[in-house]
Amino acid sequence: MNLLRLTRSLEQAVCIITLLSTQDSSAPLASDVISERLQVSSSYLKKIMRKLVVKEIIRSVSGNNGGFSLAKSPKKISLLEIVEAVESDLSSYPDTGLIKTVFGDIRKNVASKGERKVTEAFKKADAAWKEVLKNRTVADLLLETLEQEELPFKNWNESRPELNF
Repeated sequence: MNLLRLTRSLEQAVCIITLLSTQDSSAPLASDVISERLQVSSSYLKKIMRKLVVKEIIRSVSGNNGGFSLAKSPKKISLLEIVEAVESDLSSYPDTGLIKTVFGDIRKNVASKGERKVTEAFKKADAAWKEVLKNRTVADLLLETLEQEELPFKNWNESRPELNF
């Protein structure tokens, strides 16, 4: 079964947002720390970070102690926002016109109607999928995962941050 396939960049973006959601607010998270934790090149990381900055999910902080921080609370960042920032096409059905090509010579109007019906069905499925992601925030998932009432904060910039999640 070949469903909507999201890229590795999305998984990496989720990890970045998770790091930033738990980063001590007194210090932006350095890009080299993020790159090292994700085990990706800094040039590749910059592409993902740029998308998140453009969508105003994270912000870039310049200077000697610069890095990245969240642009808003993890309680206000939905999974859909992250997906839309990183992925370009969220349509699960390719709709290349193949139905008309295959069946158009038999009954063109029926083939066109069939193509519309299939496309509509997938659009409804896509809308339902997006609705689920829109209603789930980063904070929701972190708090459920960690089984805590409040988000814990760490300074990931430290060589070995104390982790008591």
